[in-house]
Amino acid sequence: MDGDRLEFIPPQMPTLVERPPQDEGWVHEAELDGYRTQIIIDTGGVRLYNKNGRDWTTKYWPIALAVELPCRAAILDGEVIVSGVRGAPDSPGLEAAIWNEPNRLVFVAFDILHLDGRNLASLPLLQRKRALRQLVQPGAGKIQYCEHFEGDALALFRAIAKIGLNGVISKRADSRYESGPSKTWLETEYSRKPISNC
Repeated sequence: MDGDRLEFIPPQMPTLVERPPQDEGWVHEAELDGYRTQIIIDTGGVRLYNKNGRDWTTKYWPIALAVELPCRAAILDGEVIVSGVRGAPDSPGLEAAIWNEPNRLVFVAFDILHLDGRNLASLPLLQRKRALRQLVQPGAGKIQYCEHFEGDALALFRAIAKIGLNGVISKRADSRYESGPSKTWLETEYSRKPISNC
């Protein structure tokens, strides 16, 4: 399969809920509020697609040029963001940065669907995250790894609100990747529910 060009995979989309799940078996990530993006690496080079499958490689050219990962082929799921003054994603500034300051763009990877001939979508989420972390070393740069958290989702929800993020994406730790609307990925937005009422 490595000799073939990989195809865009429609993204898994979270279901909006009033509050994050409190039972066990979930992990939580900060909602980045960027542009959902898929990076495909194969014999044809590096390509970046928006959530509808449109090729946005030319719009995200600094990211495409920065992709130097230790693999022959991969499909990464994540978001393109720009950082604001406090380090949190600057959602209002993202569109302007694409056109005027593309060097500010950063890709934050939170999932991996393919690696060197292996389809990883059927693996449990935490196994995919481990493979992704080995490929994308945490740290600075244009390709970054999205950390996840286990434990009290409401505590994380309150903490991220204080630094200007909009919510939490909760994911079943044992879930496989499935395109389309999903009940194993849940999105809780801070703006939908006052934090004091959580």
